[in-house]
Amino acid sequence: MSEIFQRAQRYKAKLKLAFCGPSGSGKTYSALLVAKGMNCGRIAMIDTENRSGELYADLAEYDVAPIGPPFSVEKYIGAIKAAEAAGYGVLIIDSLSHAWAKEGGILDEVDKRGGKNAFTSGWREATPMHNRLIDTIL
Repeated sequence: MSEIFQRAQRYKAKLKLAFCGPSGSGKTYSALLVAKGMNCGRIAMIDTENRSGELYADLAEYDVAPIGPPFSVEKYIGAIKAAEAAGYGVLIIDSLSHAWAKEGGILDEVDKRGGKNAFTSGWREATPMHNRLIDTIL
């Protein structure tokens, strides 16, 4: 055996997967099929799409946490941590884009806090909010 190489070992890693596409392209449907196929335990879904995530209740067993406006980072983080605490094996976030571009999302917060110079003052507070959300997901 070389000093550079070592024996490969299998370890548990958590899948982080994003589905991107236009409305109606099958993102939610595909996410549920993947979640069901992973066979990793109970499935949870954060649903920001007016409860449309429940349209697939015949496809798999899953629990839903509806989130409505304002789509604050705190709401997302709270729901993610609740899913983790409840022991769900899979969490589907449908849709994360609301945390960025909808009412109460990051861009909305930049506009509210930015005043005349949104780049310096608005983003100074919004960037850490975004980072907290991403860190919570990871």
